[in-house]
Parts: sequence; C-alpha cells; structure tokens
Amino acid sequence: MTDEDSSRVQVVVVEDQQSLAEIYKTRLELLGFKCEVAYDGIEAIVAIEKYQPRLVLLDLMLPKLSGDQVLKVMRTSDWGEGIKVLIISNLNEAEAPAGLRELGITDYLVKANLTEDEVDKVVSEILKPAGQTVDTSLEGSDATATDPNVVQEPPAEQ
Repeated sequence: MTDEDSSRVQVVVVEDQQSLAEIYKTRLELLGFKCEVAYDGIEAIVAIEKYQPRLVLLDLMLPKLSGDQVLKVMRTSDWGEGIKVLIISNLNEAEAPAGLRELGITDYLVKANLTEDEVDKVVSEILKPAGQTVDTSLEGSDATATDPNVVQEPPAEQ
C-alpha cells in the first residue's frame, strides 16, 4: 500500500449487482476515495471489520445475509458501532425493515430515484471534513464572513 492509499478515506460498497457495485466503486475512486466491494452480507461483515471504513454504502436485499442484518451485526460490535452507513436500496424506506434509523443510518436513498451523480454528492457531503462547506472553492467569497466556525474579533477601541 502506498502512502497515498493510506491517506485516502476508505469506503466499503455492499451491493450484490456486480455492474452497479463497480459503477459506485469507480465513481467514488474518481472522487479520491479508496473503495472495497462486497457482494453479499457475509462478505460485507468481513470487509467492514477488516477495512474499518469511514462509510458503508449498504444495499438491503443481499444474498446470504440481508443488509439490515449486516447493520445489526455492525452496531453490536466494537469495530462497527461508529461507522457511518448510507442505505441504497430498491425498497422505499417505508417498505424497508423497521428500525433502520434507530440503528444509526446516516441516510437512505432509493436506487430508482437516484440521478447519475447523486451518490457522489451524498457521499462527499457525508465524508466532508468538519466545518467544510459543500462549495470548496474560494472564488468570490469571503470565507470568514460566511463561516460560522470563524470568530471575528471586533476592532480594538483606540
């Protein structure tokens, strides 16, 4: 592993449709994330425990072990309790197994409703550094005037 690889944010993609998994992986790697893919629930648990990613993209309908079961295993383990999880499923959230929000998912997306770059945007938003705004360009903006994390001192009285 190179130094560049070790500094990249790790994401595990859990998706049983191989072509879709590869699309997610490729798009996220182009954004600078390091991705591993698991194609079923058992592989997912092994990969998540091994790589300790910052984020898991988790499908619910998986072979061997469903996505909600993967999430339950994560949340009851020391290694998985704090990892962010983005559900991406064909099921509407109302049709999904109950209790996903209580298990601490970050967001829920329905595959049929996704635009081509929406996953990229949502993942970038979830994993952006604390305090960073969505627009990272500095063109034409006074960062100190709009950043709530910057405390501006009043001018000293003379």
